[in-house]
Amino acid sequence: MFLQKLSVINYKSLKQIELDLSPKMNCFFGDNGMGKTNLLDAVFYLSFCKSHTNPVDTQNIRHDEEFFVIQGFYVDGERPEEIYCGFKRRQKKHFRRNKKEYERLSDHIGLIPLVLVSPADNELIQGGSEERRKFMDMVVSQYDREYLDALIRYNKALMQRNALLKETAYSDDTLFDIWEEQMTETGAVIYEKRCRFVDEFTPGFREYYDYICRSSEQVSLCYESHLKHDDLSVLLKNSREKDRIIGFTRKGVHKDDLTMLLGEYPIKRIGSQGQNKTYLIALKLAQFNFLKKTSARTPILLLDDIFDKLDAKRVEQIIQLVAQDTFGQIFITDTNREHLLEILNKIGSDYKIFQMKDGEVKKLTSERDG
Repeated sequence: MFLQKLSVINYKSLKQIELDLSPKMNCFFGDNGMGKTNLLDAVFYLSFCKSHTNPVDTQNIRHDEEFFVIQGFYVDGERPEEIYCGFKRRQKKHFRRNKKEYERLSDHIGLIPLVLVSPADNELIQGGSEERRKFMDMVVSQYDREYLDALIRYNKALMQRNALLKETAYSDDTLFDIWEEQMTETGAVIYEKRCRFVDEFTPGFREYYDYICRSSEQVSLCYESHLKHDDLSVLLKNSREKDRIIGFTRKGVHKDDLTMLLGEYPIKRIGSQGQNKTYLIALKLAQFNFLKKTSARTPILLLDDIFDKLDAKRVEQIIQLVAQDTFGQIFITDTNREHLLEILNKIGSDYKIFQMKDGEVKKLTSERDG
């Protein structure tokens, strides 16, 4: 699947954009703050029904405007797919596939698999456990409907249990039993599928790291969960009184973590900027390969300003890798046009190149046949 045409109106800093895109490489150049990241975020929105950087839709409308529209025209094999999103202040968001409104936005997740690599990924290493859970959830939800449904149900039950914990006058345990039973049932599904994902994902991640790094450094991922040692129903019942004191649920898969190791130590503690960057890019390329294997479609790959803090050799290795036939449509943003064009011309990949300035896009070159 690839995005053939993109239309954007009033999304963040983008006023009105109409793009015809290459099925392979699409490169966007411009100074910082010109709208490159916002353009990729619009493509991300069409896959996940939300922004990658700001989940509050009213804040994603261009300043002084009343609405935004994002529309994508895709090609899936021989079949066209039209995805539309429109949002107006103080009104409901509309999300449609081929002019038919979705009853649940979650039904759209997985239709257009996508992987985004961006500077914000550094939070996967430096941030809290929530960032790493989001990473697991985003990958698994794109190919496993049972997982996504379990995650939605678990979070609803968790919210209800937390609400009960805050009701100091509440003494009947019946409702606690109901919500904890639902958390136990769905939590078991989430835990099992996360375990399987990490086991199957890690070998590919190591291969990509070795390819980019060209060193003897060893990398690995370790999934940590309360459910490794105890049944969740027991954990919740035993912690109920303490949870009432602090007002939230301390045990469960919503507290899981994914420890990222370089050698025997967390990369968060010992990794240099270059090692962190390589680690994250390898992680996302492995995510791409994993999604391609587990779904019937080749994901779209978005590379947002990823070449900062990487030497020229590693940049060239990454571009050569994603230009191969195993990868599909690629979107790249950068400030250094000449360097990337030199690499693209060397490898002979098909591409289109655009310049961005003040939220507007100008096509600079013709499409090149590889």
